[in-house]
Amino acid sequence: MSSQTDNILVARRLAKVYNSGPARVEVLRDINLSIRRGEIVVIMGPSGVGKSTLLNLVGTLDVPSSGEILIDNEAVHKFDEDRLASFRNRNIGFIFQFHYLMPEFTALENVLIPRMIRSSDWRSQEGDARAMLEEVGLGERLHHRPNQLSGWEQQRVAIARALINRPALVLADEPTGDLDRTNSEALYSLILDLNRKYQQTFIIVTHDESCAEKAHRILYLLDGIVDKEEVCRPLG
Repeated sequence: MSSQTDNILVARRLAKVYNSGPARVEVLRDINLSIRRGEIVVIMGPSGVGKSTLLNLVGTLDVPSSGEILIDNEAVHKFDEDRLASFRNRNIGFIFQFHYLMPEFTALENVLIPRMIRSSDWRSQEGDARAMLEEVGLGERLHHRPNQLSGWEQQRVAIARALINRPALVLADEPTGDLDRTNSEALYSLILDLNRKYQQTFIIVTHDESCAEKAHRILYLLDGIVDKEEVCRPLG
């Protein structure tokens, strides 16, 4: 069993309930999980079982109805909004199905957005964004705007943006959902390379079984709980 210091993320008795008038919808209940540093963990399950909700909770984009979330041994469920926003910017990267790039910004400027949020001196940090775009194979596309890039290139800009602050934890929600098979496999190969190089932890929600098998572990969500777990390959 891993020690507490081995874990980048710990969730205990996590629940999420939505109340709409007289209706009470229990999306997640009694979720307990530990994610080790450097792991790639995939979350799978039928549509509507709360996979994205769980990702939003551990990513601090939403608050749990009950339970605890510790990221890097910090009890983030207790943070106020300002502290949470600062922590999220520095420690968590997000990759979504749709890239959500700013259309008026170049690839370089889009990657710099997390730095813009945390520092008024972001222009002096262009070198980091250039290096990150080169890392994802877009060194020749720095000054192109999103409408001048293919869908696969746009998603790689989004990956570079998610990684610019070197977050310890990277969350991806259906990152290949808008890509064809060839580019989906290329995206997962890129994630594997980045994981090996920087030892960043990835938690990925996907329906893509062939790509999921490349992870260290798969967690299957059903009826609001982690129903089962499959180890695909050892960590380390």
